[in-house]
Parts: sequence; structure tokens; C-alpha cells
Amino acid sequence: MSPQTEQRRTSPVRGAALFDRTDYRLIETPEDRDAVYHLRYKAYLNGGLILPSESCQVRDVYDDAPNVWIFGVYIDGELCSSVRIHLLTREWRSSYATELYGDVLHTRLDRGEVFVDPARLAADPVKAKRLPELPYLTLRLAYLACEYFNADTGLAMVRPDHQPFYRRVFLHEPVAEPRAFPGWHTMKTSLMASDFKNLREKVLTRFPIMRSSAFERRMLFDRNSQRQAMSRPVLVSAPLSPSAVTLG
Repeated sequence: MSPQTEQRRTSPVRGAALFDRTDYRLIETPEDRDAVYHLRYKAYLNGGLILPSESCQVRDVYDDAPNVWIFGVYIDGELCSSVRIHLLTREWRSSYATELYGDVLHTRLDRGEVFVDPARLAADPVKAKRLPELPYLTLRLAYLACEYFNADTGLAMVRPDHQPFYRRVFLHEPVAEPRAFPGWHTMKTSLMASDFKNLREKVLTRFPIMRSSAFERRMLFDRNSQRQAMSRPVLVSAPLSPSAVTLG
């Protein structure tokens, strides 16, 4: 193992230290949506996943689905990343995951299982280099959604080079072979999943940054109490020190 790899595995994740500077914002207005669509474009173009386009935006039909929450992650008031959260149930099945992996998911949805499916993860390329903790802060929203909606399983459609992160943090495992993703001309995705209910405590022990309060989850996902500008995250227990969260 190289010294750089060892350092990444043992260095603290500073996401907890960034909480006071971070806002989770539900994206609803046309202006905020345009900013998120442009952010996706910059991220995917920088990653070599898409070709340049005149619109300089990435959007799709699932952005307007009834089972979707689109969030922006703002640090010091600047949009740094975004994720789209799909709630998949027997009644609500609209997402790229069910479109591409329906043969894997529909039978389980028929049985009444509940999935949380994060999609369209994107981070500003410049800010992502400056804030290596950004993936933790952003995907924390998916973990909070699993808690709020009492999900059986957390899903992720993941490109091959990102699979180790999902294995390490969320204990995801592949459940289907790689398949082509619409609009990505260079890379396929694999469907990964983790048993949220049985693995929850293990993940929270290793990554306390994933903890949350009932109030925070309600403000993020309750359709009746959502606000345009979300209050800053509040942990259930005392504030975490950066050293309390490690790359286990």
C-alpha cells in the first residue's frame, strides 16, 4: 500500500467540521434548478462522461417525478454539489434505477420493499478538489432519507472507479452487472445495494457524520414542512470533532 493510500485511509474526514458552514437546500425554483443542471454539466463534462452541448445543462424527465427530492449542498453560501433522491415503493417506481434494472427491482417492489435511490450526484470540479469531504456531506442526504423513509435497502448506480467508496462507507455490494447509462458515452454503471436496517449501526459507528436528528430529517423530507432554505444540520448527540470521523 502506498503512503498516499495509507494516508487517505487513516486521515479524518472533515465533514463534521464543515457542518457550521454547510446548508442543505431543497431545489425548487427555476433559478436554483438551472444552477443544479449547470453544475451537473460541469461535473460530467469534466469527468469525461458527456460531450459538450449548447445548453450547458444536464436534466432529464426524472427531475420532475413525484417521488424525487433534489438537493443542493451549499458551503459558505456557494453551491458545491447536488444529489437527487428517489423514494421507490410499490406505488412509486420512477427512476433510472428501475428503468435500467427493472428485472432486479420490480419483483422486490411488488413485495412491498422500500428503496432509497440517490442519483445525479454532481460536484463542482474546482470545489471538489478543495473539499475532499464533499462526497460524505452530499451522500449523507441519501443516508438520512433511508432513515426517514424506513427503507429496507439503499441503492446506488455507480461507475466502476467509485465502487470502492460505496463499499467502504455504506457497505454496498453490486447486485447487477454493468449497464449503459443514458447520455454517458464513455462509461457504464453498476447497481449496488446495502441492507440498510441490518448494516445501519455498523455504518454509524464507523462514520458518525451519518447521524442525524429527527428534526433535521423531517425538515429535509417532509413535504408539509420543507423550507426553501434548509437549516444547518444538527446532530443527535454533541457536535463531532473532526478526529471522531475516520476513513475506516
